[in-house]
Amino acid sequence: MVTGFSLRPVTSSISHFPPKHRVRFRVSESLSFPIRTPSRLSSKQMSTESAADSNAIVSSDGKAANPDILVQYVVLRRDLIEKWPLGSIVTQGCHASVCAIWAYKDDPHTIEYCSPENIDLMHKVTLEVKGETQMENLVEKLRAGGIAHKLWIEQPENIPTCLATKPYPKSIVSPFFRKLKLCKS
Repeated sequence: MVTGFSLRPVTSSISHFPPKHRVRFRVSESLSFPIRTPSRLSSKQMSTESAADSNAIVSSDGKAANPDILVQYVVLRRDLIEKWPLGSIVTQGCHASVCAIWAYKDDPHTIEYCSPENIDLMHKVTLEVKGETQMENLVEKLRAGGIAHKLWIEQPENIPTCLATKPYPKSIVSPFFRKLKLCKS
């Protein structure tokens, strides 16, 4: 039996949220009872924050914990972002993401990433490369590193538009993407 547990630090940290905002919490089974802190970032701010920063975990003693979250990386081509309609670019990223999830649906990380407990807590990082050559270089780097991914090639044009990894622990996959920029408008 655990005694002396208090939600006071968490309760006081969210009391400034208006009732219209939806606040999600995640409680683990450990004795420290980590709780996910809510984020009040706008969509523009979210695009410039890293996945780990915008989904911090805080334990009952107020200290930040740093779990190795599962994350899916999506990489778009900047040259196409500047030429194609926004909806078409978003669709390309969706195609690659869904295809990577489906192709690796039996992988333990994918199963955990898509589990009912985690489905509303998915972490994705959307990055960009300059063009097709940089995309090809990234594909080779991922192949050499054994990182499972899907390069989406739009048909019938046969244009490689984007890629998405299967879900991985961030510590394993993030080094492959360190030199890339976050995708911005």
